[in-house]
Amino acid sequence: MNDNRSLLDFIRIFIELINMVLPVVMALTLLVFFRGLVSFIAKSGDSKSHSEGRNLMVWGLIGLFVMVSLFGILNFFFKDLGFTNPNNPGGVLPLLPQ
Repeated sequence: MNDNRSLLDFIRIFIELINMVLPVVMALTLLVFFRGLVSFIAKSGDSKSHSEGRNLMVWGLIGLFVMVSLFGILNFFFKDLGFTNPNNPGGVLPLLPQ
C-alpha cells in the first residue's frame, strides 16, 4: 500500500514539474516562430534565408502544438484522473510561483 502511495506522489511531482516548465518552453517556441517569421519576411530575396525562416516557423508551430497538447493532457490528469495538488485541493492547475 505504501508503494502505491509513493508512486502517486512521484507522478504528482512529475506532473507539477512539467506544469511549471511548460509556460517557459511555450514562450521559447513562440520566439522561435517569430524569429522564423522575421527571417522569412526580411530576407525574402535570399532563397536560403527564406527557406531557413520557413523551417523555423514550421518547427515553432510544431513546438506550440506539442506544448498546447501537453497542457491539455496535464489538465486532463489534474481534473479528470484525480491527481490533485495537496496544496491546491480544488484540482486547478497550479500557476507559477509569485
